[in-house]
Amino acid sequence: MEKRRQFPLNNSRFSEQKKVELHALVFGIHAVQETIAAGKEIEKIYFAKGQGNLIELKELAREHNIPFSIVPIEKIDGLTPKNHQGVVAFASPIIYSKLDDIVHKCFSEARNPLILVLDRITDVRNLGAIARSAEAAGIDAIVLPIKGAAQITSDAIKTSSGALNFIPVCREENLKQALYFLKESGLQLIGCTEKSDTWMYKTDFTGPTAILIGSEEDGISPEFLKMCDQIVSIPMVGQINSLNVSVASALVMYEAVRQRK
Repeated sequence: MEKRRQFPLNNSRFSEQKKVELHALVFGIHAVQETIAAGKEIEKIYFAKGQGNLIELKELAREHNIPFSIVPIEKIDGLTPKNHQGVVAFASPIIYSKLDDIVHKCFSEARNPLILVLDRITDVRNLGAIARSAEAAGIDAIVLPIKGAAQITSDAIKTSSGALNFIPVCREENLKQALYFLKESGLQLIGCTEKSDTWMYKTDFTGPTAILIGSEEDGISPEFLKMCDQIVSIPMVGQINSLNVSVASALVMYEAVRQRK
């Protein structure tokens, strides 16, 4: 894996964020293949458009459920000046957990699990802020979809004040199946949306619970709302009828903490 490199401060090809992320950058066909084969966690792979020599590597990414995008080669050139052969990958700064292991551990310790499920949270700073609150609240795990969600980058970890290094994170290829698994395991699924007339204070969070939070743009996906056992809202008495998703998440999680304490 390529070690972190120092670039001149006046090098305009590299933004400050890219400098931060370069320590996690893996480039070149063989290097990316070896990283996957070694079982390392990969956040995402970028493949250059129109390069036939990357077909096998794309199939390998699919087999391992690794998110990837096909991009102009100029984008990859902007990430590294080295011979990347049309492919770069970002190694994950964390190790992901398995959802079934988390649930089993909670029940084996005679604890009612409290899981936070995030449906398409796309802003890394929101993700980091949510993780910070979740770790402080003692949430057992955060569940994210592989596609359509913010990647866990150094920026997300920084915003979380390092919480993402401690709280288990589960990355699921199929979020719908993950929700079914939680419900079949005995967890109630509570969706949080301003569209509900039921305040969160009237809901019992003391049993095995999964809290579902929707995206910054349009909230919880309709198909997931239908799966919820209960749908709750946060009381709003001012002129603004919505909260930042990280603030809303914190309020709901701490209502669960209040009830459990």
